[in-house]
Amino acid sequence: MKILFIGGTGTISMAITKRLAAQGDELYLLNRGNRNAELPENVRVITADINDEADCAKKLEGMSFDCVGEFIGFVPSQVERDYRLFKGKTKQYIYISSASAYQKPPQSYVITEETPLENPYWEYSRNKIACEKFLMEKYEKEGFPVTIVRPSHTYDERSVPLGVHGNGGSWQVVKRIMEGKKVIIHGDGTSLWMITHNSDFAKAYTGLIGRSEAIGQAFQITSDESVSWNTIYSAIADALGVELHPYYVASQTLADMSSYDLVGSLIGDKANSVVFDNSKVRSLVPGFKADISAAEGIKMTVRYILEHPEFQKEDKEFDQWCDKVIETLERAKVDLNG
Repeated sequence: MKILFIGGTGTISMAITKRLAAQGDELYLLNRGNRNAELPENVRVITADINDEADCAKKLEGMSFDCVGEFIGFVPSQVERDYRLFKGKTKQYIYISSASAYQKPPQSYVITEETPLENPYWEYSRNKIACEKFLMEKYEKEGFPVTIVRPSHTYDERSVPLGVHGNGGSWQVVKRIMEGKKVIIHGDGTSLWMITHNSDFAKAYTGLIGRSEAIGQAFQITSDESVSWNTIYSAIADALGVELHPYYVASQTLADMSSYDLVGSLIGDKANSVVFDNSKVRSLVPGFKADISAAEGIKMTVRYILEHPEFQKEDKEFDQWCDKVIETLERAKVDLNG
């Protein structure tokens, strides 16, 4: 098939790019070229900024595709632009939305594609909902061939999955664990979560490409393994060969004490126990199975980060914030106990 990805080198998309390249599909990536050195040789790159619509229209002139995959569309204006660029030029348009768009707090911990889309806590999720609404309206009114895909917490070898971290990513938390410092975990660490390695996600995504039954439909793609946050953080410590020193803080308290967007990422997402039902995507991709367990994936990721210093990005601001939160709460305990 002839496929175009907008982006194609990010956490979710890189594994899909490599999988399609290995299958021999005619794959094009439209991006600014920031991470293209890691691409397979048979992937073709159209160097452009997708936000420059006129330039992209010129570079895509005369081209049509079996599928266009959008990985970096976060607000309605971006998918509106895609609609203008690709209307009549693709047989399928797959939009990466987000499972964080589902109702918060959820009425049921079991999440299906029929769970309402409503998240008052996170603007990111509300924008994804608005993008979905626009695209589905274009499908219903004009037949625009959209397929919606909702990933949850998908990770790759460059970043360890966490509940609470700073703007610098996961390394500072990994470093705190290595140094024997207390590590903030939201709640009491017992809420359920599902993390998905990007190579497993790629299996289901690629299985939806070219499927006419997927047009006008939404699919969530996650692992089937439910783990607690305690299990996730313990797996990181185990991979490092050290003892974990957890420091539990209520999610709302963390949100109140933080300049980071923890209202959205915790109250509007990770603080909620969820179990995703993948029956729908499996009905079209019957062989789909997430093979990499949380423990195995975390071990792989920790090993990779330790072997690649370029992903060991210091975040002193976050480190100081952790120390301040812990110190403040410990002082409050002393004051409360007289």
